[in-house]
Amino acid sequence: MNQVFPSKYCATMFMVLLLLSVSGCTTVTIDQVKVTESDLLHGESVVVIGRRTGSDYETEPELISCVGKNLAKGHKGINVIPEAEFVDKLYPWFEARTAPSHIKDLHRLLRYDKVQKIFNDYNVHYIIWIDGNTEKTRSSGSISCSISTVGISCFGFGTWDNQSQYEASIWDYQTKLQIGKVSSFAEGTSYVPAIVIPIPLIATVQTDACKAMALQLQTFFNSPQP
Repeated sequence: MNQVFPSKYCATMFMVLLLLSVSGCTTVTIDQVKVTESDLLHGESVVVIGRRTGSDYETEPELISCVGKNLAKGHKGINVIPEAEFVDKLYPWFEARTAPSHIKDLHRLLRYDKVQKIFNDYNVHYIIWIDGNTEKTRSSGSISCSISTVGISCFGFGTWDNQSQYEASIWDYQTKLQIGKVSSFAEGTSYVPAIVIPIPLIATVQTDACKAMALQLQTFFNSPQP
């Protein structure tokens, strides 16, 4: 049996399909400062660690994991030590209260034979410290929903802006020097139009900031030689 849909229903479904093909918009800006050459030989590793100052502030673990995974991808992939594994091995020296905040603090830590041995066992060449966060900066609009005999229907339009700002400081474990910085700034707007059902169109601000920073960090290091 053929079924004829009212034109209003067809128009609504067309709008839903159109909106599903759209996503939130994000722009990313990357800056780099490189003080000296950064060779990474075959077999050497880097570790990516997020800055923490206690229970009230930490660079999001998911951002650190994202940067590490993207650094390891592709033909320029780098051997990255997982943050949790490395920090656990070096407990308590890389906890929030005891982690080195300046390169001179690394000299102090390396007086401990256990710390030096773990670095050498992992063949660490560079430590990448990432500081920053993603936050919502603005929101507007509203969506209202009602229940009727045909179910729940919503109508309205909401929007919000997110901003990600991260800075990676690269320390050379072998020379005990800070050799450069890479910063990533991303901002984007997400939308939730509601025509019968809410349809989130999310700007992947943190993910885009992560991928851009990881790509820049890959080019920061000279390619590993086989």
